[in-house]
Order: sequence, then structure tokens, then C-alpha cells
Amino acid sequence: MICLTGPTAAGKTALAVELAQRRPLEIVSVDSAQIYRDMDIGTGKPDTRTRSLAPHRLIDIRDPSESYSAANFRDDALVEMRDIHARGKTPLLVGGTMLYFQVLRRGLAAMPAANPEVRREIEEQAAREGWEAIHRRLAEVDPEAAARIHPNDPQRLQRALEIFLVTGEKISSFHRERKNRPNRSTSFKLHFLAIHPSERSEIHKCIDARFKRMLADGLVAEVERLYRREDLHPGLPSMKSVGYRQIWQYLDGRMAYPEMVEKSVAATRQLAKRQLTWLRGWPEVRNFTGNSERNPDNVLKFVDSLAIW
Repeated sequence: MICLTGPTAAGKTALAVELAQRRPLEIVSVDSAQIYRDMDIGTGKPDTRTRSLAPHRLIDIRDPSESYSAANFRDDALVEMRDIHARGKTPLLVGGTMLYFQVLRRGLAAMPAANPEVRREIEEQAAREGWEAIHRRLAEVDPEAAARIHPNDPQRLQRALEIFLVTGEKISSFHRERKNRPNRSTSFKLHFLAIHPSERSEIHKCIDARFKRMLADGLVAEVERLYRREDLHPGLPSMKSVGYRQIWQYLDGRMAYPEMVEKSVAATRQLAKRQLTWLRGWPEVRNFTGNSERNPDNVLKFVDSLAIW
């Protein structure tokens, strides 16, 4: 299978659609926010017209009130990939949720299931003291994980601290165990390619422009509809998504509109930085940087060179 990844706002969807129209490929979304229904604008979900040109699997498969794990993704993705192969095509996995790609690369570590009581305790402390306090608490028990996880990444912070509180073991130990064992991820051969601008300033420019476009397209109204639902709250994984979390706080009256915009853009930049950090640790990735390299014709030449048709 072909895995197309890169930082947010790099243009992955547009490139994937063009590739799928020119080769026998079918797209599988690798995005932890696009799985949720009614979260369209802020997740950069391809619109109806785009999906009519190139259908995307694993989009709109959960309600925002539901949780979804990397293990769920792996199971679902394998089902879709086998079906695509049975139809005589090649899976094209597209997205920026690096953990999802990682569970296909390396398999899953034997981590404990989520513990609602411990999660609630962590969320209550974060509500009182902020996620920076959770980051400091994690640094005391697992400095390695704290160094890897940004203080503005509540979902990963919560999970790392939860694992320690439940098991007494560090999440970094689980990751090390998975890294040191043979790759038992899937029976598929994975071909990774990543697109991203050659300069960080260009990434920032793309992020700024895209978020302004989302606001113009009605992102605040989209989040407001979710905000009015009685079964949703800011502790849910869906509502922790970049942009949604900040707009929720704006609707709560906890920040002004300009601050919401500034913090949303800053959080998206941090997300892009984390995505690039993941990619630097994957030596098998073929990188396409700069406008000329990212041209669909050049990417197709690489894909054709794999001799998978």
C-alpha cells in the first residue's frame, strides 16, 4: 500500500485525489478528526464533490460523542485495505495522524485499556490548573515521554499519565518494547511518501491562510452546533481537535475572538511541527519538498517506479 503523509495544510488531499484519478488507487483516510460526523470545516474534510471524484474510506464513521483509538483504526484500515485489494486496486492511505501510520508500521504495544475514572481525575486537574500542570506531573514520573509530548497536546498527555497511574509503568517503556520487537504490523508492504514545503515559513503561511478560509466558511457556526449538544463536552477526544478546542473556549467566554484565532493558528503550527518530528524518525519515507518536487507528475513517477501495478 502507498502511504501519503505530511504536515497539516501541505495539500495531501488535493494530491491524493489527482493520484486516484490517474492510477488504480482507492483512498483510505488516516485522520483522527475526519472520522467524526458533523466536523467538516475544521478537519479539512474533503467536500462532497471531491469525494465523488475520489471516494474516501474511514470518513464520517463515528459520532463526536464516541471515542476511537489507534487500535480501532488499525482494525478498520486492514478491513478496507483488503477490500481494495480484492477489487484489484491499491490502497492509498492519506492523512497526518502519525500514530495511526505508526500502528501499521510497527503494530500495537500491549497497553492497558482506557480507565474512565483516572481520565476524569486528570481532566479535572487540567480544568483547574491547565494542561501545563499535567505536563509537569508527567515529567516527574516519565521525563522521556514529557520531553516528547508538547504541553499543548492534551490527548497524548492524558494517555501517557493515565498509563503510569494505572500500571505504574512508563508509556515510553511500552513504546520501547514495541520498537525493539520485530515488525509484525501487517502483511502489506508499506511505501511511505511525504509532501511538505521546504521552508517552515511556508508551512506557517499555508496554515494561516487555511484557518482564515475555515473561519470564512463558517467554522465557528459548525462548532457552535456541537457546543449546543448536551452529550458533548471539551474532554472528549473529538472536541480536543485543533481549532475545535479553542473555539469551544471562545464560545464558553474564556477567551476573546482574536485570542481564539491566535491560539488556533499557534496550535496548528505545533501540530505541523510534531508531524515533521515523526517523519524525521522514519528513514523509509521518500520526501517531496518544494513546489516542483510536489508536482503530481513527479510523485506519480515515484509511485510507478514501485512496480506495484
